Amino acid sequence: MGYADLDKTEKGYLVNMDDWNEAVAQEIADAENLGQLTDKHWDLIKYLRDEYINNNANQPNERNMCKALGDVWGSKPSTKDLYDLFPMQPSKQATKIAGLPETKRKGGY
Repeated sequence: MGYADLDKTEKGYLVNMDDWNEAVAQEIADAENLGQLTDKHWDLIKYLRDEYINNNANQPNERNMCKALGDVWGSKPSTKDLYDLFPMQPSKQATKIAGLPETKRKGGY
């Protein structure tokens, strides 16, 4: 079952996060005009899923995303680097692609 067939909110977030898989993530990215997801995209997607699933539904802000990805990448990315990956606001667009509920935060710090 593909993204088009799944239950979504009016903003395109999956209603049931258990419907998510990597193929669905790529379909959401295609719908968001991001093209093929790179390793860096996946690093952020996996981090967001891990934080939500294994850390009491935590939805990190962009500052915390930069810090966490710096540990993975060996150098801390800037917020601009995150926007290069997810131009429609990393805390929202990456969360959608990760199959997680919409964050209510405004992003940033």
